[in-house]
Amino acid sequence: MKRILILTTLSILFFACKEKEKKETEVAETVEQYTIEQFMDNENAFANGYSPDKSKVLMTSNRSGIYNMYTVPSTGGEWIPVTKSDSASVFGISYFPEDERILFRMDGNGDEIYKLYVKDGEEITRLTPAENVRALFRGWSKDGKRFFYGSNERDPRYMDHYEMDIATFTSKLLYKNEDGMEYGGMSDDGKYMALSKAVNTNDVDLFLLNTETNTTTRINDTISGNAAQDFSPDGKAFYYTTDKDAEFSYLMKYDIKEGTKVKAMEKPWDITSFYFTENGTYQLLFTNEDAETVLEVVEVATGDRMTLPRFDGQNIYGVDFSKDERMALLSVGGSHTPSNTYSYNVETKEVVQLTDVLNKAIDADDLVAAKVVRFKSFDGLEIPAIYYEPKQASKDNKVPALVWVHGGPGGQSRQGFNSTIQYLVNHGYAVLAVNNRGSSGYGKTFFKMDDQNHGDKDLKDCIAGKDWLAEQEVIDGEKIGILGGSYGGYMTMAALTYAPEEFKVGVNIFGVTNWLRTLKSIPPWWESFKDALYTEMGDPNTEDSIRLRAISPLFHTEKVTKPLIVLQGAQDPRVLKVESDEIVEGVRKNGVPVEYVLFEDEGHGFVKKENQIEAYGKIKEFLDKYLKGEGMETMEDGTSNSTKIEADSK
Repeated sequence: MKRILILTTLSILFFACKEKEKKETEVAETVEQYTIEQFMDNENAFANGYSPDKSKVLMTSNRSGIYNMYTVPSTGGEWIPVTKSDSASVFGISYFPEDERILFRMDGNGDEIYKLYVKDGEEITRLTPAENVRALFRGWSKDGKRFFYGSNERDPRYMDHYEMDIATFTSKLLYKNEDGMEYGGMSDDGKYMALSKAVNTNDVDLFLLNTETNTTTRINDTISGNAAQDFSPDGKAFYYTTDKDAEFSYLMKYDIKEGTKVKAMEKPWDITSFYFTENGTYQLLFTNEDAETVLEVVEVATGDRMTLPRFDGQNIYGVDFSKDERMALLSVGGSHTPSNTYSYNVETKEVVQLTDVLNKAIDADDLVAAKVVRFKSFDGLEIPAIYYEPKQASKDNKVPALVWVHGGPGGQSRQGFNSTIQYLVNHGYAVLAVNNRGSSGYGKTFFKMDDQNHGDKDLKDCIAGKDWLAEQEVIDGEKIGILGGSYGGYMTMAALTYAPEEFKVGVNIFGVTNWLRTLKSIPPWWESFKDALYTEMGDPNTEDSIRLRAISPLFHTEKVTKPLIVLQGAQDPRVLKVESDEIVEGVRKNGVPVEYVLFEDEGHGFVKKENQIEAYGKIKEFLDKYLKGEGMETMEDGTSNSTKIEADSK
């Protein structure tokens, strides 16, 4: 042990000296640069569980260019395709508990109207209705004879709760959702069901439904942020998280018979998830610690923390136990390396790597680890962010930069691997993923700070992020752009519209540009959340419409003066295609260079590999031209040659 400690210390000193030497001499590192095809050829693969005999693992992967299911021996080895879709993506759910039939889901090219299917040998059967009915898997029964799912078949606005017998594939309605409730789990004996109803985007009322008496009990006594977690294995207690009288969510235990509750666990960060394994041997606790997932597995009988394998420079952020709890699938990754799946034998401690998702053409040493930074915004508020600095950057080799804005509102940029960020950083763009006020993970006060204030203080936080970047001696302060998707796309357009001189370019990925229309056209299955969303954003059917129009970039496109690229999926049910159509049309009237990349077979996010290659490749080409300033060309009428991309991308 002493020798290991000494070697570790020497190693730390060596790298510290190397870092100091780099800063003193200002010599940038040399890294190999990789193509978008190489980065998008990093495989995205995740496990869907062991087969009943634990000999195989069901995997979902995009290795074919589109998501399909595969099996791999739990001891490692050759992958066998289970599906070979070349159009709609296929996502595995699990093996059946007692046999090797497979449950999976598909939607219509990103329309989010999911259907459940079973694969039995070579035969595939759809289990839920096809026409505009959404179905979501909600777990297996304790005896393994049924599974539960939510469906809006009865009423497009609400998800009812069903069970399906797996011998006959007949459904039974267990709970008719007529009050806009959200499902939060069910006790093993089926006697109790957890339900919740959003008050606003932070506060939630939590209920327990006694399915035998059909009586409902409210768990929380004051309005606060609550979330259902799990029932105890014996069904006598219910666990939930709350932020009552606190900034961060902590774990509570509710005694169902007595109606009493006690605090079970508290951390200095949000507890985001807590549940028991199937047989109740272990309890799993997840916390969000400064944008990083931290996992604890505890043996219930002893209270001892389970010792899991260690992975150099990476974290275990997911554990999926086999039914007998003797084996576990581990999800392992880091900001500088994509996530891999390992099979872990709990008894023998043997670890087997099942995936190796980093493209063999990419040297892992050329990738960049994220760093958490903080900066002061315009009003002195401290803003957290995730920073990626190109290895080739130095005082003598200043690089352009991007402020990256997450989705939401209320999302969070995390310390996880992102191929697109790594691609841009590899090609010499620094990236600052800003967690502006209104982001989750930093306490409820911080989370609520942008309520009905979007496009103002949250935008000023992003501008403060740009100013922080400009202060870094390795950044070219005259070459900073802004990029984001969904709400982040809105922030991009808000920046170009309301602060047109702050950023040199904007990248809008399916961003909201007309809040009035977006809030009136949310998918019907969001009905239970609509009032909460209106509380945060404003109700478009009231006087709030005046403010919503004022903060909608579509109505102020004449202010945009900087180059813009817009990317959109035609099947997107959240941000409609017309949002991007109209913002492109409006900005082009200014004679501003605008590129539009449209995919007919994508939704709210691009999942097909060929589309990812085109989308993110076009982003870099755009940035090279208008941010780095490489190959700037305009036609005689002053518009960019690149405006012709649109026809090739449809």
